[in-house]
Amino acid sequence: MQTEETQTAEPVDLPPVTGPYAEPWSLKKIIALASVFGPAAIVASVSIGAGETIVVVRTGAWAGYNLLWLVLLSCVVKAIFVTYLLGRYTAVSGEYIGRRLVKLPGPRGWLLIAIVLFEMIGAPLAWVPIGKPCGALLHFLLKDALPSGVSQPVWENLITSCFITLALLFGLRISFEKLEKQQLIICLILVLGTIIGTLMVRPDFGKALVGSLRFGYLPEFPEWAPKDAVENPLLTMATAFGYVGGSVMGYVVYANWVSMHRWGMTGHRNIEAIRQRSANRDRIDYLPEQPEQVSQLRQILAPLRWDVGMGAIVLFIVTGAFMISGAAVLYGMQSTFEGWSLLTDQASVWKNIHVSLVWVYYICIVVALWGTLQALPEIYARVIQEFFQAVWPQREWNYDTLRKWICLYIFLTTMVLIWLNIPFDILTQIAGFILANFSIALMMLAALYLNAKLPAAYRTRPFMFVGALISAAVLIIFAGISGWGLCVKLAKLLI
Repeated sequence: MQTEETQTAEPVDLPPVTGPYAEPWSLKKIIALASVFGPAAIVASVSIGAGETIVVVRTGAWAGYNLLWLVLLSCVVKAIFVTYLLGRYTAVSGEYIGRRLVKLPGPRGWLLIAIVLFEMIGAPLAWVPIGKPCGALLHFLLKDALPSGVSQPVWENLITSCFITLALLFGLRISFEKLEKQQLIICLILVLGTIIGTLMVRPDFGKALVGSLRFGYLPEFPEWAPKDAVENPLLTMATAFGYVGGSVMGYVVYANWVSMHRWGMTGHRNIEAIRQRSANRDRIDYLPEQPEQVSQLRQILAPLRWDVGMGAIVLFIVTGAFMISGAAVLYGMQSTFEGWSLLTDQASVWKNIHVSLVWVYYICIVVALWGTLQALPEIYARVIQEFFQAVWPQREWNYDTLRKWICLYIFLTTMVLIWLNIPFDILTQIAGFILANFSIALMMLAALYLNAKLPAAYRTRPFMFVGALISAAVLIIFAGISGWGLCVKLAKLLI
């Protein structure tokens, strides 16, 4: 007679390979696979915030094409390896990553709590560099219609406050399904808009190609670059690297969205029983290890691979286009682009080239930044609900309630930062270190741990594993550069 332990050790059956995944390669199959693009579209479009529209443009304005390799490296490391490994664990095991990471050695859930704390500390610092340049740009567009008697900084702060408030209110009401459709449209607008804008400024594509492949090259910033960039070149570079691709929660939530799409094992008819079984055991012993079964599961991971690949391409096209535009147009003008009128100053430059470029720029910028802010409440609430449920399973953590409290917190903290008028550089450098460089390095190490917890036959292929190890090393190096540079700068400010 079989014992309960013997029964629970038996492998489960795998979801069948159906639809386009079971068909031979053809144009129809490629179109069907491309149509799965969704979760990574949100990750890509949300990532396109102050980093892509401001930080990399300014970097291109001071370094020309010489730091395009930084954009490529960040997109490969984050949009491919970090995103893929985190999403792949859930797709292969069927388990939420929070349920596995809560079992890390040490105090229960220490990594999950740390990620939430880092994001909530850094989030207001990231929202203001997105919202305030938008406020300055909208003030520039509406200044003739606004009542006189109020100073420009006050108007800009008022408009910024309204912009962020509206984004939070819309973020409270939008569902995941509507958000995904919206971000797909935003990705389309961004890709088309940035390609058109880049072609119109007639960049030197030869120099762009060389700059994309000169990995590790740090050019000397010219004398007319902002003093902070000249004095802290490594910190400036590490901040640009960190801001390409957004904050840590955008990658963590991807695994949750994979589950919502029911890719891989998450589409199993008994997925809840499988998750319960996994939660009660340290080893993932329910996956069959026959070669044909392993091959079958790899086949049903196709949507994940296509989604991640397309998301990385979108992020690289848009981010690279912004940096190329900065190098092609702004570098020769020797513009420092300081203060909060960064988007406004860029618009003025495009107008000098061709009037039609201004509206291409306006549409891309406003759509990108609005989409970023509106999507963030969903991301925060989705991750925090999963993590808190893993750490404190005896309580029920309501998604809508968490989203409301998060929005209230973001509103109060951003309002304080807006009216304190803290400089752009210090906000982005602190946020870049906390939310991106340090936190994403931690999650990359966690992703390697998750991959190691899978049965050997189901772990990622050797070339992807080697790429993941290199990615982890790159993230750790940039986290060290960012953290050290920030400490040195803050120490100078305090002395």
